[in-house]
Amino acid sequence: MADTPHIERIELTLFDVEIINMSADPSGFGISYTPGRSSIQTRLAIRIYGDTGVVGEYVPGRGRARVIQSASAALGQMLIGKPALQREKNYTTLRRLTKHVGEVGIGGLDIALWDLAGKHYGAPVYELLGGYRTKLPAYASTIHGDRTADGLSSPEAYTDFAEQCLELGYTGFKMHGWNEGDVREESAMIEAVAKRVGGRMRIMYDASCHLKTLTDAIEVGRVCDANDLYWYEDPYADGGLSIHGHQMLKKSIKTPIMISEHVRNLETATDMMVAGATDFARADPDYDGGITGGHKLAYAAEGLGMDIEVHSCGPAMRHLMAACRNANYYEVNLVHPKCLNAWSLPFYEGGYSDQLDCIDSNGDVAVPEGPGLGMEYNWAEIERYAVEKVVLT
Repeated sequence: MADTPHIERIELTLFDVEIINMSADPSGFGISYTPGRSSIQTRLAIRIYGDTGVVGEYVPGRGRARVIQSASAALGQMLIGKPALQREKNYTTLRRLTKHVGEVGIGGLDIALWDLAGKHYGAPVYELLGGYRTKLPAYASTIHGDRTADGLSSPEAYTDFAEQCLELGYTGFKMHGWNEGDVREESAMIEAVAKRVGGRMRIMYDASCHLKTLTDAIEVGRVCDANDLYWYEDPYADGGLSIHGHQMLKKSIKTPIMISEHVRNLETATDMMVAGATDFARADPDYDGGITGGHKLAYAAEGLGMDIEVHSCGPAMRHLMAACRNANYYEVNLVHPKCLNAWSLPFYEGGYSDQLDCIDSNGDVAVPEGPGLGMEYNWAEIERYAVEKVVLT
């Protein structure tokens, strides 16, 4: 076995990607289908160099890159010289440092350290986590609705897209509705999709906290009940944070609800589960302390007899879910019938994809089997479009 690597250098590279037929806010907080228009979004690439020559790599698929980069740079300095394989100790150190500023900077660093460890041991990350499966059932998760004639602009457009996803082999379909949070419009969409594909695929609805009041959330929740939805996610404008509010909501509806996507630590998410505010745990490796933090939450949920659903798509999400017995579906987000998934643009090599057609004939995605995260990034393209690089030594 090679000597234990210590962290010698961390590189945080911001690079631009072009998003076709989409408008995007430059900070990365929102994208929408806009035919004929291209936008530039900035993304982040992370490389952690060990002094034995092994390199851990991770490129989050999402935007908000400058926020994540600044937080990662502040935290990453504390990792220089530390043993790269002591992920638990490194995670604990970083969490202690974030008590006043939030934890968003931990995720990418932790994931890159898992990639480094997998390369050091010559094993995929999901095997290092214990390993449970290599195929993941997937659901199609839509981008938010739009007002474009050929887009997701009506309940009928959502139903057509749901049927397209069913024909591709998906066994689950999740709607993100329109940002206005109009109860009648959201309800009509849910009812139309359930009427078209209900009974043939599982249907989920994510309000993304756009419904304005608890009363609105109850009204839409009863529509979910009537149409046998699999889950009802982030229902209303509390931000997905109120334990008491969701306890009240659960008294009025039957559909399982899912919150905790907007909670950034293990303890608060566990408090929500124990209090009965949510029927699922929700983990996002990019934001919830990386693979280490997400795996802790999965075990906490399992200990409570509950399931965990992994938010968003990407290699880290696949490896985390692959190690969880109590996870049901891999989220292929954010997809649209007329444009590519901006979360899976061509910074991947070797065939890895989270585009709409990434599933196999059974509706599953495969877990990459190579060492570490098990896939390769196109570093030539990342460097070609780099706009800023921070090097920590």
